[in-house]
Amino acid sequence: MEYRSAFNRFKSDKWAVGSFSFIIGIAFVAIFAYPLSPDKTMYGNQMHLSIHSQPPGFSCQVIVIPQQEIQDKDSFFTGHLNPVEEIPIQDVRWFEDALEYKRFGNATNYYEKIYFSDFPKKVTRSDIEENYIHKKHFLLGTDKYGRDLLSRLIIGSRVSISIGFVAVFISLLIGVFLGAIAGYFGGWIDRLIMWLINIVWSIPTLLMVIAITLALGRGFWQVFVAVGLTMWVEVARLVRGQVKSIKEQPFAQAGSALGFSRSRILMNHILPMIIAPLIVISAANFASAILMESGLSFLGIGAQPPMPSWGGMVKDHFRYLLLGKPYLALLPGLAIMSLVLAFMMLGNSLRDILDVRR
Repeated sequence: MEYRSAFNRFKSDKWAVGSFSFIIGIAFVAIFAYPLSPDKTMYGNQMHLSIHSQPPGFSCQVIVIPQQEIQDKDSFFTGHLNPVEEIPIQDVRWFEDALEYKRFGNATNYYEKIYFSDFPKKVTRSDIEENYIHKKHFLLGTDKYGRDLLSRLIIGSRVSISIGFVAVFISLLIGVFLGAIAGYFGGWIDRLIMWLINIVWSIPTLLMVIAITLALGRGFWQVFVAVGLTMWVEVARLVRGQVKSIKEQPFAQAGSALGFSRSRILMNHILPMIIAPLIVISAANFASAILMESGLSFLGIGAQPPMPSWGGMVKDHFRYLLLGKPYLALLPGLAIMSLVLAFMMLGNSLRDILDVRR
């Protein structure tokens, strides 16, 4: 009945439902990033330097030139290695057995020629117009390398969502284990674990993450582990305090009197009682992990290029705030802010919903 009552309170809280729906939506986008992304190449890294820093809604014609030596390796999770060269163009001239194209942004009257025989199969002008020349749209414009900004934002959501899950999992795994042992057994075990917690707590979190990242190497998974290894102390302190309080309750004392083992009392009777506060702190840690990863990527020691990261995108374009194209930095910044805000609001709502005193 308690769970049903909490669920009813959750449904009646518009902020909780809205935040949870937004998070689920971002998670859906992250899972299906490549099917949803306009640029389906690996990491959305198709560059067109001639159309860099174009505004939202920009479109242009593109000619596709196949590269026969590159094999297309399509993947639902990693995109594909692009087997073609895409060239933005602004004009085409046709000949009997060839065509000439003028690259986008070329102010001169210089045209480049390509023969029909250069295509992988026999083609005619109508085949080329239908299959190899098309109009490409960039809903949010292009970044400073001419990459589709919307695709980079979509694929970059994977980093933020993934680091939240991995970091929270690691923090729960370590924090619950050490906190439960310290709170239940007490004595020298409690003093030893609290000494370790206080040592880790005294070190600035960002400096510790940077140190662990540099020790493990810069990269995707290294950041995940580094962030997770710095977030367990909050979980451990919470679990320790909860376990110390609950183990003095009559039902826990009765279990000892009946001869139940300590591990059974701890695992089956005490830990289930602290699930609610763990859910709340996990939501807050999820938001902290996203902010921390964004900060590391901004400093250049997070997810490494060409892998898109919202923090890395802000780093690449923050100078454009003063160059008349602020959206290049504001869009990934707003993505970070909205996701962190959703987790913080969800955590605050869950704190009230799961409060047993209500």
